[in-house]
Amino acid sequence: MVRTRSRRPRERLSRLLAVASAALLTIGGLVASTTTAEAADGELAVNGGFEAGLAGWSCSAGSGAAVASPVHGGTSALKATPAGGDNAKCSQTVTVQPNSAYTLSGWVQGGYVYLGASGTGTTDVSTWTPSASGWQKLSTTFRTGASTTSVTVYTHGWYGTAAYHADDISLFGPGGGPVQIPAAPTGLAAGSPTSTSVPLNWNAVAGATGYHVYQGATKVLSVSGPSATVTGLAPSTPYSFQVTAANSAGESPKSAAVSATTTSGGGGNPGGGLPAHALVGYLHTSFANGSGYTRMADVPESWDVINLAFGEPTSVTSGDIRFSLCPVTECPNVESAAEFKAAIKAKQAAGKKVLISIGGQNGQVQLASTGARDAFVSSVSKIIDEYGLDGLDIDFEGHSLSLNNGDTDFRSPTTPVVVHLIQAVKTLKAKYGSGFVLTMAPETFFVQLGYQFYGSGPWGGQDPRAGSYLPVIHALRDDLTLLHVQHYNSGPIMGLDNQYHTMGNADFHISMADMMLTGFPVAGNQSRFFPPLRPEQMAIGMPASTQAGNGHTAPAEVTRTLDCLTKKANCGSYQTHGTWPALRGLMTWSINWDRYNQWEFSRNFDAYRWS
Repeated sequence: MVRTRSRRPRERLSRLLAVASAALLTIGGLVASTTTAEAADGELAVNGGFEAGLAGWSCSAGSGAAVASPVHGGTSALKATPAGGDNAKCSQTVTVQPNSAYTLSGWVQGGYVYLGASGTGTTDVSTWTPSASGWQKLSTTFRTGASTTSVTVYTHGWYGTAAYHADDISLFGPGGGPVQIPAAPTGLAAGSPTSTSVPLNWNAVAGATGYHVYQGATKVLSVSGPSATVTGLAPSTPYSFQVTAANSAGESPKSAAVSATTTSGGGGNPGGGLPAHALVGYLHTSFANGSGYTRMADVPESWDVINLAFGEPTSVTSGDIRFSLCPVTECPNVESAAEFKAAIKAKQAAGKKVLISIGGQNGQVQLASTGARDAFVSSVSKIIDEYGLDGLDIDFEGHSLSLNNGDTDFRSPTTPVVVHLIQAVKTLKAKYGSGFVLTMAPETFFVQLGYQFYGSGPWGGQDPRAGSYLPVIHALRDDLTLLHVQHYNSGPIMGLDNQYHTMGNADFHISMADMMLTGFPVAGNQSRFFPPLRPEQMAIGMPASTQAGNGHTAPAEVTRTLDCLTKKANCGSYQTHGTWPALRGLMTWSINWDRYNQWEFSRNFDAYRWS
């Protein structure tokens, strides 16, 4: 969160984001050196020259056709025409050998043409050209994983652009045997149910390209990764679930069944008591900036969760957190401590939640030792008790989670600052019980960039902080009331459509939220699949005004974001993987900046609040 007293500029993080994004684009366009073909290597793509029409190929939304001109070789080529909601993806699944090297190439013509391979079991690859007025060759290489027996090769264009052409698509490498129907999934388990949903996860199955979830005898979901959340359930009701694995050869037998009973209601989230759809805001209480100081008693009823910004450390590594009201020399209208505490009680009596937020742009916290961890628990408890607060907001930014030990699996972190933070928060949760409200406000760099990079990762050389919040979110997902990722002060981030999205518009918010609500392979590895969060745990973070941070979103785009995510309406170019009417709501930086902007953000949300 951006402040102005003793500020450190955000340019460094912005540069890191730009470098990471540019690096990935560059990597996607590199032609890797050709490996020496072994005796068993051969051409694996079927009908790569489209001489047999579209035989062997499947094109989304009927977007593809074989044409006689222009062609690169032979007498036919592919012509595929994107639409506003479709990128004209044409693909085929090819059998391959595990632990083997492959070269994918093809000739393309047109604007924004992509060639890639997915399901490699290692790092999925793609290459592209933004413009090819004549035939241009695209090429990339990849290596399959230890259990990979099939990959999907594809071409696609860009939403709403002109048609593209492709010809002579080639996948060269060791051939595989016939694709086998995958084995039944194992390890099916149910997470913590809510009154209307049950999260499920299971072990990934070799050779599977997707999974089907059954509720009793009825197929209710189809997903690409080894986790899903079944929604639309009745409260206080037992359910039984099974899962199958599928690929081009067919569907496996069903897994062993798992049973779960939904809760009785009341929102179903840890630290309940929030309305079904809530507005979260940060209140500048310990400092002043251009937005002006707002007294607690003057915060409008619109705000359901008020995060006090900020509790700050006495030093980066001490773990000792202190909180005090803005000094009168900086904030002439600041209330007294007694008035502040009385106003908090009044808000709580009206059903509002008031939390202490730790961190912010300048408040770097590194719990690198057990001593720092224990000091954090003790000092945060003291603040909560003194002011009678409802819980804690973790707003660690910058270098707070940067001391990475080379962890590559978010499920088993060993980095001390990560492990100690998880332990500290669990200790606080245990101390205050089920009513403890826990929220987090990481930046997109530390969450969604884990889709591309995480830890040392397969790419090498990237900022080790990329995706570093993922193990914290995952370890605390059953304790987490709300995750409100900051969808601002960010560079372009890749969504699940493998396209880059830029902040400040509905598509960015929709694609970033869809990633957290659908789940995603971390650093492109399906075996490290980050399970989706429940929609009632999700709020979307936006700046309240143009002065509050880069990425301000106009009210009409905010409305379009909520329409798409909760109703699957008004979605634009990005198509979500689901519909989430239980989405909790919005977060903004900040209440003060919203007041400065004549309450535009909160008034728009109040007018929208959906049933």
